[in-house]
Amino acid sequence: MTPTRIGTTGLLALILGGLPNAAWATPGPAPSVTEVDSDTSGKVDGAALSASAGGVIVFDRSKNGSGESAGAVTSTTSWNPPACYYAPKYTPKEIESQMRQVWESSAPSPEWSLKTKNYFVKGKPYKDFNKDKEGEGYWWDAYTTEGHEADPAAQDCDEMPFWVDKGDAPPAEVPQAITSEMLAQLAYAEIRVPSTKVELAPEGTTKVNLPTWAWLDTAEFKPVSVTARVPLLGIEATTTAEPVALKITPGTDDAVTYPASGACQNADGSIGEPYARGKAGQTPPCGVKYLRSSGDGSYKLQATVTWKIQWTGTGMNGEQTLPDGTFGAEQDVVVQEIQAVNR
Repeated sequence: MTPTRIGTTGLLALILGGLPNAAWATPGPAPSVTEVDSDTSGKVDGAALSASAGGVIVFDRSKNGSGESAGAVTSTTSWNPPACYYAPKYTPKEIESQMRQVWESSAPSPEWSLKTKNYFVKGKPYKDFNKDKEGEGYWWDAYTTEGHEADPAAQDCDEMPFWVDKGDAPPAEVPQAITSEMLAQLAYAEIRVPSTKVELAPEGTTKVNLPTWAWLDTAEFKPVSVTARVPLLGIEATTTAEPVALKITPGTDDAVTYPASGACQNADGSIGEPYARGKAGQTPPCGVKYLRSSGDGSYKLQATVTWKIQWTGTGMNGEQTLPDGTFGAEQDVVVQEIQAVNR
């Protein structure tokens, strides 16, 4: 059955004081998703949605990056996670309660009330909120992705709530209906990676024309992942971020990077090579050589790690890809002149 569009955002604003489309018929704040930090699954309690109106997606962040300096990755392309999506939200009794509250208020216009009563109650196309199908499916409605409330793309989910029987796919003409791929994209936005502080040798203070070695601590820079699932539908996806490259930007044009591009690739599970005694005369595989003193100050060395993003999920064979992400940080490097020794 083809869903019916709600209408213009102006009409929604008139009725609900400008609430997002995801909450078009719900007095109060727009719903969001449940957030958990352990391996959690929702459940269906009889005919009621135990994860409804604010908990349809469950995130497991137990394998995510952590710490005060951890942060989200930024896509290397113009791609963004979906700003809105459709998923189960109401049982017949729940949506009846919501709609009767709206109809009994002074907010809706007579035309809107008539349109929605015909839609939900009088068989155009649904009869009596589908209460005769209690326990056999759910009313799907729009959700706005957290942080995208002001995103114009969030207005794309402007369909009226629609019914989907358990085990059936949502209407093909609703591209924003939740899928394992969309869950992977939403999990992408939840990925957190450690702050990009590189190990340097010499550490903190180096000399002009002295190659400075740079590398990542492999104990800290390991793959991280977030799993998103919809227990009501039995679908899930796990998105994993793995560090693959380190970009060194010296903070001054008076410097040479190793390699010349400044991009240090992942080799044998590590990025860069730790300095060790006896390597002083060697060129570092990853590092920088400053050509001028920083004077009384310091240079802001920028270290940015590129993370390869992949996902697996329900109904998919093998790993799928999403755009790489980056996360970086600055650190101070003091560069001193080599002092001449007078004999």
